[in-house]
Amino acid sequence: MNLDLYKNIYLIGIGGIGMSALARYFNAKGKVVCGYDKLQSELCNDLENEGINIHYSDEVDDIPEEIKKAGYNDILVIYTPAIPVDNKVFSFFIDKEFKVYKRAEVLGMISRQSFTIAVAGTHGKTTTSTILAHILQKSGKETTAFLGGISRNYNTNLLLADKGDILIVEADEYDRSFLQIHADIAIITSVDSDHLDIYKNEEDLHQAFIQFASQIKQNGLLLVEDSIDINFPQPEGGAKLTYSAKNKADYFAEDIRIKDGKMLFDMIALDIMPGMSYEQKQESLELQLPGIHNVSNSLAASAVSCYLGLSFHDIAEGLSSFKGINRRFDKHIDTKKLVYIDDYAHHPNEVSATIDATKQLYPSRELMVVFQPHLYSRTQDFANEFAVSLSQADDLVLLDIYPAREKPIVGVDSNMLLEICSNPRKEVCSKEELIVVLKNKNLDVLLTLGAGDIGTLVEPIKHMLN
Repeated sequence: MNLDLYKNIYLIGIGGIGMSALARYFNAKGKVVCGYDKLQSELCNDLENEGINIHYSDEVDDIPEEIKKAGYNDILVIYTPAIPVDNKVFSFFIDKEFKVYKRAEVLGMISRQSFTIAVAGTHGKTTTSTILAHILQKSGKETTAFLGGISRNYNTNLLLADKGDILIVEADEYDRSFLQIHADIAIITSVDSDHLDIYKNEEDLHQAFIQFASQIKQNGLLLVEDSIDINFPQPEGGAKLTYSAKNKADYFAEDIRIKDGKMLFDMIALDIMPGMSYEQKQESLELQLPGIHNVSNSLAASAVSCYLGLSFHDIAEGLSSFKGINRRFDKHIDTKKLVYIDDYAHHPNEVSATIDATKQLYPSRELMVVFQPHLYSRTQDFANEFAVSLSQADDLVLLDIYPAREKPIVGVDSNMLLEICSNPRKEVCSKEELIVVLKNKNLDVLLTLGAGDIGTLVEPIKHMLN
């Protein structure tokens, strides 16, 4: 399907991080872009400032008249799977038999026109793809990149290339969306159990990742984190390589250390690219993001950069100047008396990695964690794993579960999770009560975690702390 033929683009759930990047993409191409979202977020405000019309009521009357009157061949309707099926706006387009596509389907259409690098994995997709995009941009290799977060280097979740055809996308396993992507290069960062509301079991999830890998184009590259115990197929005529921040692999890290709040490490690349000439070891690569997991993400981005012909010097320049992503280990306050960090972590392994990174940076200080569980199903499926991760905190506050697309599950709430956490100090409170709770704490290092709307509390918390 030729997307260039459509004059009007309407997005249902336009304020989501992935949907908003698509809105910006089509807006930059001169399309008439508008849409609906339930909440008027800061991201929605940014889109409106860029000339995109958004309405916030689920009423057909609020759909712009030019959209309702547009011919079937003039309008492309895109929706996020998070939209409920009884949504009135969604139902209007279905009933009128408009062409309605999931976000992943449209991303798949865009990817067919480009040399596509797809980053998949249950954790690390956004950081890896954003680091890779920045390394390539800084080296002069322009890319178009759909990012799952707001890059601090560029203050956007969309990079657009004036020239060149490299496309970077996050290949999301939720709803099996990543099976829409046929990549030239694919990275798989991790395959941990998740989204068990979508997948029957862990084996079903593994089979989906294997299918994603099998769709890599001929002569392509598959790059896999070394600890993933899945037998992925090698691309026909291409290569399957590994990387690791902990073990020897095709690309691996040595001498990982922390200095002045930054990660330093040496990167070693084995002689795996016949005909390519580059150094096999680069010492003292510098990364502003803390944690072994971010060293791993950096290695993945660096390996693909090498594969595309960049020098180790280009990679070092890109890594050292990478500023990070909003809500990925955001240091809002960092003094000897008080530290406040906010992070998007919402899976037990992510929570554990973020807490570990915080403790590495501030080893002798007391850590308080505020966590907002995301989804009833995830809380139920991984309650014991969450308890182990969260129990590393000296003081724990759990907010109520953020439901997102889900209905409540009987017996699954934050009190249930709190009971199995072993922290010396722990409690549950509502979002509305949190500021008062924090005022009565003797805070040293504060870490807020979650993928729901806990991010809206960051500014009030900073205001209170200051």
